[in-house]
Amino acid sequence: MRFRILGPLEITGDPDPGSAGPRPLGAPKPRTVLGALLTRPGGVVSVDELIDELWPDGPPRTALTTLHVYVSQIRKALAAASPREGRALLVTQRPGYVLRVDPEDMDATVFERLRGPARRALAEGDVGRAAELARRRAAELARRADALWRGPLLAGTPHGPLLRAAAARLTEVRLEVTELRLEAELLLGHHRDVLPELRALTMRHPLREEFHAQLLTALAHTGRHAEALEAYARLRGLLAEELGTEPGARLRALHQRLLREGGAGDAVPEPPVRTLPGPREWPPPVPPALDGELIGRDEESEAVERLVRGAAPGAWTAVTGPVGAGKTALALAVAHRVADAFPDGVLFVDLRPTAGPRTAPEAAARLLRVARSGTTGTTGATGSDPDHPGPDPVAALRALTARRRLLLVLDGAGSLAQVRPLLPTAPGSTALVTGRLAAAAAAGARVVPLGPLGRLAVRRMLPGVPPDIADRVGELCGGLPLPLRAAALTLTARPHWDGVTLLARLREEATRLDVLGAGEPDVRARLLGAYDDLPAEQRRALRLLALLPRGEFGSGAAAAVLDLGRHPATLLLDALADRQFLLAHDPETYLLPEPARLLAADRLRTLEPTDSVRAATVRMCEAYAAAAAAPGGAPRTVAQTRGLAGVLRTAHAAGRWSTVVRLAEALTAPLERTADWATWDTAHTLALDAAERLGDRRARARLLTSLGDLAWQQRDDERATERYGRAAEIAAGPGLADEIAAGPGLADERARALAGLAELRLEHGDPDRAAALLGVAPESGGEVGRYEVQRVRALVALQTVGGRAAAGPLTECVTLAAALGDRRREAHAHRALGAVHEPRRSTEAHRNFEVRPGVWRLAPPGRPGPPRP
Repeated sequence: MRFRILGPLEITGDPDPGSAGPRPLGAPKPRTVLGALLTRPGGVVSVDELIDELWPDGPPRTALTTLHVYVSQIRKALAAASPREGRALLVTQRPGYVLRVDPEDMDATVFERLRGPARRALAEGDVGRAAELARRRAAELARRADALWRGPLLAGTPHGPLLRAAAARLTEVRLEVTELRLEAELLLGHHRDVLPELRALTMRHPLREEFHAQLLTALAHTGRHAEALEAYARLRGLLAEELGTEPGARLRALHQRLLREGGAGDAVPEPPVRTLPGPREWPPPVPPALDGELIGRDEESEAVERLVRGAAPGAWTAVTGPVGAGKTALALAVAHRVADAFPDGVLFVDLRPTAGPRTAPEAAARLLRVARSGTTGTTGATGSDPDHPGPDPVAALRALTARRRLLLVLDGAGSLAQVRPLLPTAPGSTALVTGRLAAAAAAGARVVPLGPLGRLAVRRMLPGVPPDIADRVGELCGGLPLPLRAAALTLTARPHWDGVTLLARLREEATRLDVLGAGEPDVRARLLGAYDDLPAEQRRALRLLALLPRGEFGSGAAAAVLDLGRHPATLLLDALADRQFLLAHDPETYLLPEPARLLAADRLRTLEPTDSVRAATVRMCEAYAAAAAAPGGAPRTVAQTRGLAGVLRTAHAAGRWSTVVRLAEALTAPLERTADWATWDTAHTLALDAAERLGDRRARARLLTSLGDLAWQQRDDERATERYGRAAEIAAGPGLADEIAAGPGLADERARALAGLAELRLEHGDPDRAAALLGVAPESGGEVGRYEVQRVRALVALQTVGGRAAAGPLTECVTLAAALGDRRREAHAHRALGAVHEPRRSTEAHRNFEVRPGVWRLAPPGRPGPPRP
């Protein structure tokens, strides 16, 4: 099957009469779901992302059910397009869905794949027949890519945040491909042919300077010198008015060439740098060799290459990211690719503390020594001789870069103060800086951040490891190249290990860094070097943050752990984010990358006093419990739910029994909604133990009922019966009458447990016993217990009398759910009412019936569905 998303969504099925040809998918919402899955082929798109995509302004109460319907419609459409393989393409994989599509079967991936070869072909050579052939190939590849573009991404399909981001990215890629094609056409001499297109492009994209430079080139070569000067003046006025800036270096150089030569000759100038006088040639220094293949950084490396090649005077490029993100590897790969743009060489220096140079003068002297290693004589310029830098190496380096076309690769920078004096300011030279530094606010900086690798890249870094095992290893390594490379080398060094063995060794957090530090690269040593470079206050804060659950955390939770107010805690978090030890997702949300979290936990165990750790743990657990109990504080995603369950485990280990029970209460509804059975079982079993230690009868009954619900969903009827029965007995023990008099309490829990037992009897075809159990349920319980009793009464009526008898209990359910403010239960009751009132169309149509919110009962073949209303 083939998918086309560059324009309206189309599916091309099997080449047989019944399914051949493009097939549009009908309704807009299912198109949105399929489009979102197609923007991440082979990767999981979570249920939460899809719901946000479908309803960006807020989901309806029935969002999850409606999404399931859309997924079912997509599966049917895929099966209709390809009876042989269509249904198997869309699979459920927690926490969402995966569309297993071959990248070659998607126009968007083919489009992006053509971009790299086109750029490389355009860069090959600069003279002779070979260069002309390369340019022709570049033009042809770019034309093929352009031909795939039928319109904006998924035209006619509603866009949410995910599709908007993908559309913006692909639009930028399309413009870049257009620039490549036009550049190749101009180099081939097709100036007149592309002139109309360039006029249109500069009107549609008035601030995109590359199109304006190409337009000026085409005008000059077709004898329209005055029009070229007029176009430049028009652009200059626009930039001044809109942005308060001047045109970039290429346009300014082209303008000077036009003024100087009057349009004659080649209108595309060489970069405006001077060549040094001198009797001897400069053997250009080269960057260090690459250590292995650069995997999974195509977009980032292309962005860095584009910025380095197009750097204006004084501009520089920074590659930032946490320890282990592969900043050095990417910088070296780009340095080798752009070496043709810097004929006087690439100067590389490692600025890490372990490498030697800490100050700018020391680094400048090191760079001058690198330059000297390829020089056989003096440079012919006072103060810029690498052999004799004089008393001011920084000034000597600045003089050198001002008269040469050089790329400075400043690797492992610790601060802006360390690199700022080294940055070239004259045309022709620029710097590529890597490090854990906040460069976004620095003058002239163009920043490319590196985050975790995608799933396919992780699998490529672990060759020979089964994909599902590689995915899990990737999670334990935080998706970062350094620990992944260490894991792969560990497998190579230990041939008696396989992927399963590696995963088992990495699962233990306390020894994971030891496994990853068994050879080169030593992940622990890299992390320790960065950690030791932090101020003492930040080191301690990082240690304490390791107590937080994995994943994102808010500034409020961090403030509790650090025992600080919200404002000072945020200042400390932002300082750690500036050093790339934390990733800031928004002003109040942060993430501690997995390798850094492991080191912080290791330092916590080694350095932090036991009393301090315990106090911070208690503060954290209390903060999470309070936040979860607040209105709207319950977890909304699977990741948040599991994170809160981790806090519950921590609270249990710390003996904070009442906190454990409060956390379990907050987790109940999210666990039911997400059907995360393993987390549900672990969390509520621990909470039941805490309730027993507290002697809290109501909490024991409530948690046993919840565990009974879990067993019921798992179709373990024996265990469900045992748990519901224990819950009912505990709630009916001594004190029930007093409890009923004081409020709902135990009566509510007894009603819920009896409703669960009744539903089990109904499932086993014993409606009389079910009705009897409901008959002894307390009438004075709270709204939840009464809701559950009325819900099961409706089910009994459906199985014994008919739909009309069920309408009364379901109407009562609507009222009770509204009083609770429980939209999920209220929506279920409304759907059930609609089902019992709807005339039956066929027996098969009513084989499924929603017995609980989001849970359907499937009648076996031959057994009738609910009775006709």
